[in-house]
Amino acid sequence: MTEFTETQLEALKAPLARDAVKTREQGKSILSYIEAWHAIDEANRIFGFDAWDRETIECRCVMEWERKIGQGQYQRDGWGVTYTAKVRITVGRIIREGTGAGHGIDADLGLAHESAIKEAESDAMKRALMTFGNPFGLALYDKTQSNVEGTTPPTSQPPKQEAQKAASKDQTNRELYAKLVEDMRLCKATADLARWWKDAECVQLRKRLPTDWQKNLHDEFTKLGFDLRRQEDASRGIVQDIQDTFPGSRTVDERVLSTLEAGE
Repeated sequence: MTEFTETQLEALKAPLARDAVKTREQGKSILSYIEAWHAIDEANRIFGFDAWDRETIECRCVMEWERKIGQGQYQRDGWGVTYTAKVRITVGRIIREGTGAGHGIDADLGLAHESAIKEAESDAMKRALMTFGNPFGLALYDKTQSNVEGTTPPTSQPPKQEAQKAASKDQTNRELYAKLVEDMRLCKATADLARWWKDAECVQLRKRLPTDWQKNLHDEFTKLGFDLRRQEDASRGIVQDIQDTFPGSRTVDERVLSTLEAGE
């Protein structure tokens, strides 16, 4: 006896929508895939928001190494991290599991780990959901993609040169964004942060990023500004307490103020 209603079975047997399919180059091949958010959206639509469960039952770091990231003038020391994960999907009495891997590259080791963990979990989740049918990407495992709605012949896929160009541009954007975030975090005072943001070179570099990346960078800028302002307010409070305790002791006051302003 099936766990699914007739409506759910029809949805699971339906072809995968072409506009949900993305492509990327891997080695010498162009791979088709669906994004993790789409898989979750389809699970909510077909199974119900409260009728399925996702559980990460294993996630471990299998490799961590120092490496160079960026190119040319943007090249700097960084980290590479790889994780594997196993995710369990439960729908009623049906349990499916999938394994996946994720890779993270960043100048910040913590961010590299975060990126790799998210990618590994998303990959494993999609592999588990894929076993339920075409809407979750099963149709993409057939090279002819006959169960993809509006399927086009394989020869109409993006030329390798165009795919390489798109992949290269995306990598360049990632490296530029990481470099700007790293430079931003070197600012230790709100005045320094404001000067950096208004600097002509910084403005030009930001304009090279896609619009949504520019917005994310502005959010990082705003958050750091608030954090630095809180630190400065706390520092001024400490200096005032010392001045109240040792009135007229300029040598002590100036030394403490200098230390606080230097961030020590």
